[in-house]
Amino acid sequence: MLKTGEAMKYAVLIGDGMADYPIEELGGKTILQAARTPAMDYIAEHGKAGLAKTIPDGFPPGSDVANMSILGYDPAVYYSGRAPLEAASMGVALAPDDVAFRCNLITMDHGRIKDYSAGHISSDEAKILIETLDTELSTEELNFYPGISYRHLMVARRNLGAETECTPPHDITGKRIEEYLPRGKDGEFFSGLIEASMVVLELHPINLKRIEEDKNPANSIWVWGQGHTPKFTQFQELYGITGAIISAVDLLKGIGICAGLEVIEVPGATGYLDTNYEGKASAAFEILKTRDLVFVHIEAPDEAGHEGSLEKKLQAVEDFDSRIVAPILKHAEASGEPFTILILPDHPTPISLKTHTRDPIPFAIYRTDKDEPDETKVFDEESVKKGSLGLVKASDLIGMLVRAK
Repeated sequence: MLKTGEAMKYAVLIGDGMADYPIEELGGKTILQAARTPAMDYIAEHGKAGLAKTIPDGFPPGSDVANMSILGYDPAVYYSGRAPLEAASMGVALAPDDVAFRCNLITMDHGRIKDYSAGHISSDEAKILIETLDTELSTEELNFYPGISYRHLMVARRNLGAETECTPPHDITGKRIEEYLPRGKDGEFFSGLIEASMVVLELHPINLKRIEEDKNPANSIWVWGQGHTPKFTQFQELYGITGAIISAVDLLKGIGICAGLEVIEVPGATGYLDTNYEGKASAAFEILKTRDLVFVHIEAPDEAGHEGSLEKKLQAVEDFDSRIVAPILKHAEASGEPFTILILPDHPTPISLKTHTRDPIPFAIYRTDKDEPDETKVFDEESVKKGSLGLVKASDLIGMLVRAK
């Protein structure tokens, strides 16, 4: 039985990149249609559903823009670039004229990007490589900072690179780099920096060992996603509730920090198939004792989409359902408190394309204190079109949850 007079609790569960296109090997079904997802299907059947536009017109379909929207911030108002958000997570303070860049460790092979993640290199190995690059290539104008796995940070000063055109490496896997090197103002400088990194990294002992172990070497950097530090209105000021975020990814943590959310660190959270799902679910239960809302972000479906792996993406979606959505749903039902759960991806990452698209994403909202289902019976890209919530602007979703009666 629900307790009377209790404040609502909220869980926003994000399966990064879950949405997809119909796949021939699955008989024309999408990943969500083919995967076994009883918990998400329950939420869709017993709640309300619709489609959300996470990428506003004029913005690239990046995880930064999409997740900023989901967390309740209109990118048209708040977005200044991806890397500054990651800098906030990493504790790297930016001066007004500093430009933060995402700095991937990648595998280059005969002038092509073979692997945007260098085989999902370990953070320990990557830290040594980034520190080597900082020793060899840093100047008064730029420095390198180690992050997690292949995801790192470079900071340029005096607005260097602020107007350079850069391409995300996961968008050009398998392609020759000549047409995609940094271009425009300062483009030659950063193209030269990428080439210089190859010289430093090619014969590094860590990469020689990785080659011996038949792993992709981290033999180059790739810089992209740059911008200046953003200015956010605090989440509690916007929505009148307290919140926290659980993610392995610096980007999501950075958005949370800028928004004034509590950022929860979970041991063993990797941003891949081997992440600590149970630890994230447990952390969500715990933080909801003192906070009103928790965002739980799982990166694995997106990574599998970028790899173009049908098997891994099916596993990632099913793990998200059984190891995140199901236990949080069970906790919500048993808590005796009024509880709202929102499930959604941030954007599609179709395995046929290996990159993000800007298509609207499916979402479903379930409240434990109300039984007002619409026509949606399962959670997937097509079924939610029968939902009563229609097509909405994703940055309005948090306001919809909080204002709902």
